[in-house]
Amino acid sequence: MSGAADEREPVRLTAPFSTGDIEPLKTGDVVRLSGVLYTARDAAHARMAAAIEGGEPLPFDPEGQVVYFTGPAPARPGHALGPAGPTTASRMDSYSPLLIERGLKGMVGKGSRSGIVREAMRESGCVYFGAIEGTAALLARCVKEAEVIAYEDLGTEAVRRLLVEEFPVVVVNDLYGGDLYVEGRERWRREIGRDR
Repeated sequence: MSGAADEREPVRLTAPFSTGDIEPLKTGDVVRLSGVLYTARDAAHARMAAAIEGGEPLPFDPEGQVVYFTGPAPARPGHALGPAGPTTASRMDSYSPLLIERGLKGMVGKGSRSGIVREAMRESGCVYFGAIEGTAALLARCVKEAEVIAYEDLGTEAVRRLLVEEFPVVVVNDLYGGDLYVEGRERWRREIGRDR
């Protein structure tokens, strides 16, 4: 099956973002990200939440930034980063609103987000992108530079600053309450109903 959404050119965006950069995005849009992404998983998010609670500075200013939920493998010679597939985003759901309220504009992971996170995204202007599972090595090729900037003791879960080019993602949750997982299931049901 081929539809208009399948034939559109990818949207190209450079992070960090302003709200205006992400306002045109809709669920299902294919996006190629360039610019800066920060990696952080569960342990790093817990530390950032503790820093916020304690009034301490964060490893990076979330304003306009994008966080990629990943714990990359060590880099092979000649590569900036090892395989870096997306982590299940719901593991960060209890922490994400704290960063969104502080200006975070994008998150990259896999799987759906909770209602609390989606509401924070609508209120503060943030988009959730899905990265494709099973493409960790391919995604790592889009990383041109990688530097640990905080929590080095966490190993693969340390916070890294990545410089990426043409990093492929899909808009799962837009600024308007759209949810690709819900819409995709509904579309599938309609298509199946038509075929009967």
